[in-house]
Amino acid sequence: MTTQDQIEAIEDIEELSETAEVAAILDLEDEDKPAHYGYINDKANYMRRMRRIEGQARGIAKMIEDEKYCIDILTQISALTGAIQTVATGLLEDHMNHCVVRAARMSDEEAQAKIEEAAQAIRRLVRV
Repeated sequence: MTTQDQIEAIEDIEELSETAEVAAILDLEDEDKPAHYGYINDKANYMRRMRRIEGQARGIAKMIEDEKYCIDILTQISALTGAIQTVATGLLEDHMNHCVVRAARMSDEEAQAKIEEAAQAIRRLVRV
């Protein structure tokens, strides 16, 4: 793939992303439609990531079962933790861009409740 092909592919992805964002905004304006969660437009990607995470966890269990070197296992645990954090931050971003925005359009009280809910989720995510 040439550099120009790569640039065009990136532009196509950005255009699709903008289209999905516009569709989500338009969806927010239709009060008669049932609500859906913000991640729904990227569900396939989340499912693919979660299957990969499941495989990583099984691989770590096998390493322990096979009595592999501790540091090698810890390295894989670190990679697994990073993968889970990527999913979590993506879901949080989707929540902020969809659920919180939807609530803000409904009322200040709804917005405040969703913001507090997001703040609690962030606190859980950064807890060590």
